[in-house]
Amino acid sequence: MHMQNEYEKINRERSGLSCTIEEKQLIAYMKQQTALANIDNISRTQAYQEYYLRNKEIRWSFLASMVSRNSGWNMTDLAGEYYPNILSERMRKQLFLTYESANWLIFSDAYPQLLLYEYSKKMNKPIFHLLQFFNVSIFMEKEWNDFWNKRDLTRLITALIINEQNRIQKPIIEHPYFQKHVFQTLLFKFQELFHFSAVIFPTTKGQLYGFSVYQFETLQKRIELGKKLAWLLFHPKYETLFYDFSLRTFPTGSRMDYERYFIIPKEKDTPQLRDAFSIVLHHHNVTKDWFHKKMDIEALFFFQELKEEVNITEWFLQKQQQIHLFSSLNSFFKRNNDFMI
Repeated sequence: MHMQNEYEKINRERSGLSCTIEEKQLIAYMKQQTALANIDNISRTQAYQEYYLRNKEIRWSFLASMVSRNSGWNMTDLAGEYYPNILSERMRKQLFLTYESANWLIFSDAYPQLLLYEYSKKMNKPIFHLLQFFNVSIFMEKEWNDFWNKRDLTRLITALIINEQNRIQKPIIEHPYFQKHVFQTLLFKFQELFHFSAVIFPTTKGQLYGFSVYQFETLQKRIELGKKLAWLLFHPKYETLFYDFSLRTFPTGSRMDYERYFIIPKEKDTPQLRDAFSIVLHHHNVTKDWFHKKMDIEALFFFQELKEEVNITEWFLQKQQQIHLFSSLNSFFKRNNDFMI
């Protein structure tokens, strides 16, 4: 009941809020900064990482930068040596657009939140009431205010994970175009069935840590994956390894970003992202707040520490070899049989 009262209070404040001239100028400036940093995967990755370096307490920003690196690698796979032998050009374009749209949408929602927090620190007072002018959920306005008062680092990173996955659920995951051309395709089902997709956190020692991705369409599963990744990224045993990698490795989108640290470095088989793809012009559509006060949101914050193996180097490289073999076989046969998906 207390929580519902808090949301109702925010709703009332939002309905009667007007901006000062200074606040309008600040909103315009932050929208401009967000648009500039949201040009492509590389600019997003860098913006997240640079923000984390300035605000170490906002751990989600480091998580976002590392997951964004993975998105870049998934994108350049589509223009690399192997996937063009497996996937048609149309399918590769649709997959690229899926990655790009989801990550653009998350950044357009999350980065203004980060900037408002940073500016609140400079002013020494919270200004999260301005979040509504960026179409940010009422859920996050409450969470940012709570964080300002309680400094619960774990709750904030979980709240941002919950928000970002809800943010893309209807516009991307449930959108008829992406459902028809991506999520309901044989390729996507095949990939999930055999666990070809994973989020990895590399190190400069050539090891890969992370988790496989499955049931990506399911909101709950994506939130659980996000919490697992956050747990791993800031695990005291591994955190400095991932942090060192991020500082020493400028993101290019190519898998050479981490493959160069292997004991036997691989030959370059994926291009740099900006050599492979042009900038996509997106359109920002104002959407209804995903959150409603009857949701059992507290259940989504629960997390139990994991006992599963997190060093997936051998497993991941084996999966990569299987893809390479499939690509070679497909390349051999496609002259006589159109086997591309």
